[in-house]
Amino acid sequence: MLNIYRRNRKNRALITLAGEIDQVSAPLVSATLERCLREGIRTIDVDLTPVTFCDCSGLNAFLRASHHTIAAGGSLRLHYPPPTLVRILTLTGTGPLLLGLSAAPVESLRQERPGRGLPASRPSPVHGAIERRGALVPAVAGGVL
Repeated sequence: MLNIYRRNRKNRALITLAGEIDQVSAPLVSATLERCLREGIRTIDVDLTPVTFCDCSGLNAFLRASHHTIAAGGSLRLHYPPPTLVRILTLTGTGPLLLGLSAAPVESLRQERPGRGLPASRPSPVHGAIERRGALVPAVAGGVL
């Protein structure tokens, strides 16, 4: 099951994904990210803190969306990927494209997930970039797959 939440601020969006991203839910992730572009959003931050699993279907959705976002003159960045996605990013060498990092090892991200080794006082760069006021509302009807 996957919940998708979206918060806009001008031409920027914070997409928060919660749950599992797999073959069933990846098309919903793709549709959400493509909708941002159709609506004029050019900076997309994806908070993966509450994601418990992500396989290569999710990676493909993110890579496709990143390609479309770059072609539209924008940027898409993933924040706090789950260990399964960190592993896939490491194996495929796609971490720098989706995480906006230099060629430094992506494996170091395992220690940077909130609640998984990150000190509680350190805010997420996503949350500092986009203010979260009020409750997030589901971006998908019902918000649940």
